[in-house]
Amino acid sequence: MRLRLLLLALGTFAVGTDGMVMAGILPLIAHDLDVSISVAGQLVTVFALSYAVLAPVLATATARWPRRRALLTALAVFTLANALTALAPSYGFLLATRVLAALGAALYTPTANAVATSLVPPERRGRAIAVVMGGLTAATALGVPLGTWIGRTDWRLTMWLVTGLGVAAFAGLALLLRELPQPVAVLTLRARLAPLSNARVLGAAVTTFLVFLAFQTSYIYYTVATHPATGGDQDRLTLLLLVSGFASVGGGQLGGRLVDRWGPRAVILSSGTAYLVLAGAQPWTLRAMPTALAASALTPLVGWSIAVALTARLASLDPANAPLLISLNSSALYLGIAAAGGTGSLAISLLGDRWFLLVGAVFAALAVAVAALTARDPQAQRPVTEKTTAPVRA
Repeated sequence: MRLRLLLLALGTFAVGTDGMVMAGILPLIAHDLDVSISVAGQLVTVFALSYAVLAPVLATATARWPRRRALLTALAVFTLANALTALAPSYGFLLATRVLAALGAALYTPTANAVATSLVPPERRGRAIAVVMGGLTAATALGVPLGTWIGRTDWRLTMWLVTGLGVAAFAGLALLLRELPQPVAVLTLRARLAPLSNARVLGAAVTTFLVFLAFQTSYIYYTVATHPATGGDQDRLTLLLLVSGFASVGGGQLGGRLVDRWGPRAVILSSGTAYLVLAGAQPWTLRAMPTALAASALTPLVGWSIAVALTARLASLDPANAPLLISLNSSALYLGIAAAGGTGSLAISLLGDRWFLLVGAVFAALAVAVAALTARDPQAQRPVTEKTTAPVRA
């Protein structure tokens, strides 16, 4: 059981590195392709928006596929896309390859998370999700700093690294992963979106959207935000990303344990409040290396504990339909990232390189408010998809 969860995490490590390493190489891409850093930041927006739109569509189109086949197909497309990214001759071609990479990621990550919840008993779902999401946090700890360092002179080397990770993940799953359980019912796209008519599901999705909008508004432009501390030195930036990455791993594991002990709602509200304080302090804490190091440790520690709780919250609303609800959560997550690319760019234009960070704090406050109003203990409540979908059992 543990081996299968780790294999799933290997794939999310590759996907996570691809999605987050752009934060460390945006200036190099902008310089190489002769565009502004704000325009280069839209590469993240295009990837995330494509993911959000494609996730429910692909979940419907591949519903009858064996889960192993879906995972391997996703990684094959993802790996090819990143090879094309590394070879991109122009900004337009680069945008197209990010859409293709998002297609692979949109099929892989929700499938991996849903499979993880089906492999363990209900009382261990929080930790199972944390293991799979640990691939994403490990990507921030190892993949992003390594990719940033490798690409310090040529960003294309970073994308070849991501391509290699995709090949490794594909080989590991192809060789070691046995066949996995899959849903016995096939839902239409309309049925997959139907749970959003339930106030609890909609509230959970909106909370996820706002949390990732808050976090990514600053993280996508982390190079800009930390420039006063790093002085533009790539080694200092790599150090900050390394600290942030290891803190993310700890936050994911901490979040899984806290969810199993306290429940998703308590973790979302307590960690969300802590994140609000940290985000509000960033215009000051990211000005010098000592405080930037502290902020780079504490912010992702809190942020990734929220991410685990958000996924566990939706899964707990209706465990029999957890794959369906998790796919909606993934779409909300990437919509938040997509919106953050444009929001961060606009905030920098209006507020400058320092004060744009306060926009993330505003969205964090909204996320806490929505969670407080809409999150309730799911125990003893009827399934949220009871009247809208047929039971989906893994």
